[in-house]
Formats: sequence, C-alpha cells, structure tokens
Amino acid sequence: MKVLIIGSGGREHSLAWKIAQSSRLKKLYCAPGNAGIAQVAECVDVEAESIEALCNFALKEKIDLTVVGPEKPLVAGIVDRFQSLGLKTFGPTRRAATLEGSKVFAKALMRKHGIPTAEFKTFSDLFKAQGYISSLGGPCVIKADGLAGGKGSIVCKTVEDALLAADRILKDRLFGEAGGKILVQEYLEGEEVSILAFTDGSTIVPLEPCQDHKALYDGDQGPNTGGMGAYSPVPSITGELYARIEREIMVPTIHAMKKEGRPYKGILYLGLMLTAFGPKVLEFNVRFGDPETQPLLMRLKGDLLPLLLATVEEKLETVAFQWDPRTALCVVMASRGYPEAYEKGKEINGLESLKGLKDVVVFHAGTTKKQGKVLTDGGRVLGV
Repeated sequence: MKVLIIGSGGREHSLAWKIAQSSRLKKLYCAPGNAGIAQVAECVDVEAESIEALCNFALKEKIDLTVVGPEKPLVAGIVDRFQSLGLKTFGPTRRAATLEGSKVFAKALMRKHGIPTAEFKTFSDLFKAQGYISSLGGPCVIKADGLAGGKGSIVCKTVEDALLAADRILKDRLFGEAGGKILVQEYLEGEEVSILAFTDGSTIVPLEPCQDHKALYDGDQGPNTGGMGAYSPVPSITGELYARIEREIMVPTIHAMKKEGRPYKGILYLGLMLTAFGPKVLEFNVRFGDPETQPLLMRLKGDLLPLLLATVEEKLETVAFQWDPRTALCVVMASRGYPEAYEKGKEINGLESLKGLKDVVVFHAGTTKKQGKVLTDGGRVLGV
C-alpha cells in the first residue's frame, strides 16, 4: 500500500513511525513532515492546508490511504474533497469535524442529547459577557469558539481574570476569527483524562486511557498549551468507570452526530473531567491527540494500518489488537517563550546519543533539517 500522512508534528511522526512498521506498506509519504519523519517517510513539500495540491499529489502517486493529522484541514473539508476524487481518507467530513471546529456547536449538541458536560453560556457581545461573568462571582473557564491550536481555553480563578480573558478574546482578538464568540463555562474540579476511540460510524473501538499535561509548568501552573506531555494507562480509570464513559458519553455522541445528519468516522477524542458527579466532557477533538498519540502508539501492539483501513471501509468489527501492559510516558521539550512568541532555528544536539536505547523513541514535533543540522522549527520541538 501507498500511504500519505498529512501534517508535521509529533502526532504525525508517531503515526509515521508506527505505519512504517507495517508489512502491508509499500511506500510512505508525509506532507510536509519534519526532520524526524524524514527518517521513516518521504517528505513532500506541500503544506497541510493546501488541499488541492495534496489532492493532486495523491492522485499522481496513486495513494491508497491518506491519514489526516491536524484539525484545520479536517474542519476545512479535506476528507470531503479527497472522497469526491475516490481517494480513501482517514478522518471525519467537514460537517462532522464541526464537533471540534466550533465549541458552541459541540456544547449545543451535548445539551440537546443529554451528554454530561459543564454548564455554559455563549456570548459574542463583550458587555453581556462581562455582566454574566460578574454575576458568577467566582472561578470559571473562558473558551474561544473556534480553533486555537489547543490554547483557546483559559482557566480563570477569579472574576477579574475572567473579565480580562473575555476582553482579550472578544475585543483584542487574541485568537483571531476563532474568538468571534466565547463560551463562559462552569469551572469543574477533578482529574482530567483523554479517551480516544476509532469509529466507523456504527462500531466504536476505544483505545487505552491517556492523560496529558496542559499547563506549561509543573504543578498545573502557567498558561494552557497544546500539551506538555502525556502518559498511558491512567490508574484512576477503572474498568467500571471506562464502561460508564462508553455508555454515557462515547456511544451517545456517535448516535447524536448521526441523528444530526453528521455521521462520524475517524478517531474521536474525548477530553474529560472526572468530577465528584461523574465524568463530564470538557472538549471534543476530531483527530489524534498530540501528545497523547505518542504514548498510545508506543503501547499498541501489532499493525496500525488495518485499524485505519477498517475505519475508512466501515469494517471495524473485524479488527482486533492488543496493548503492552507497561506504562508509556512522553515528555515534551518546548522552545523558550512557548505558547507565546518564541525563536526558531536553534540547533538541536544529542539526538544521536539516544539511538538504540531500549524502549526510548524521540518524536519530532517542530523541527527542520538544514545543511545537515536539525534545527528547532516550532513551539513544541520534541516528544521523548
């Protein structure tokens, strides 16, 4: 098989690393890829959001399966475009990807279909938002409606912090067009976990639970990031609790999307808070999590390719797989300044010294190679 992966981060490197081990693979491409991905795949100089150029490449190279990594091309409808050309593509359609593309849509869906989530109100008017925030009189969470690279959620411990966050998003356009609307959400207490599941629209195959670390610094301090590391499995997720998450959240979400005329195929990511009143949804993602994918794929035994294909071909009930029972832990190395402004082009040394270490893999997130040197090229640089 010829496979194309779209994206350039640590998630895409871990997907490429795993797919490259498949006996069914004939040739692996990644667009645009990075310095680490180039070790296991042929990198193609086409950006992840250049949908027509990617279509042309897939047709020219007779790609058998395309796996879309990032959320932006999914929300823009890359799967619809590829499918219209008869190209098998892993990921949800544009209408289904709205589940991540609009937090307002996702919240309304959960409210309508009785899926447990935090209480919320939606605002596009700053004055009305300020009035509601003031009436709460305590901690809350302010979220931009659209895509903000995992940084659009601001946890506010005081009313003053929340008023400032609303001002920065709605007035100063901190997240650009993504902040045209905001959610003011109930502050939930508990432990945060990530659950990912393959679904072909009818069959759901949940993966092992994972936990990522959103805050920049130790002790849950600092601003939210795209994720500073992750581990799997999660000791707090018992078999009984996992069954409850499937029953109360996972299955109803897939049914709700079907009822709304937005059938969902691909990977469904649930960001959950384990509260004293049970698990509640913080957010949905419509793609593999980053960095959750890295420890999950380290633990997944066997071939990933049949799972991806069975999802696209609606044959998930025919696939079985196993997990390594050991814990996998990913620690992210980030550029100074991330998630705000940061410099690029710093040389990375020491990668060679890690080669051959048992059970250790370095996934590249924001790297590039120039004149034989591996350089930093993003906020999150490596996942070890």
